[in-house]
Amino acid sequence: MNKCRSFCIAFVVLLVSFTAMAQETGVVKPRLLLNEIVQGMPKGDTQEVRVLTASFQPRNRTMFHTHRFPVTVYVLEGAFTLEMEGREPLTVKAGKAMMMPPHVKMTGYNRSSTDPLRVVIFYVSDPDTPFLDPIH
Repeated sequence: MNKCRSFCIAFVVLLVSFTAMAQETGVVKPRLLLNEIVQGMPKGDTQEVRVLTASFQPRNRTMFHTHRFPVTVYVLEGAFTLEMEGREPLTVKAGKAMMMPPHVKMTGYNRSSTDPLRVVIFYVSDPDTPFLDPIH
């Protein structure tokens, strides 16, 4: 009798759980855009998190620069092309993300002659660290 009772209770709990999960309409589940192992993250007791935006008109570019820590870029609109010293250019389109490594000389471009480019940039660093270091 105890086995039958335990089975019935377990079955009811399982049925209620499945019903509750099926009724979760409107519940948003995150979608993974980028998963990458990186080196060079800050190691201090505290870090500063920055979220920046940048808008590029057609043919705009960044200055030649480096970053002291990894940078994540998410493309909202257009296509972002990154040229890094010693590597092939990398182009990322709207809805995609990429990592920029630290201590690599680079320039970012909007190669389009007609379309704007908008990106969101995520940067974790030691407090008060400059976002970029220009290369002259």
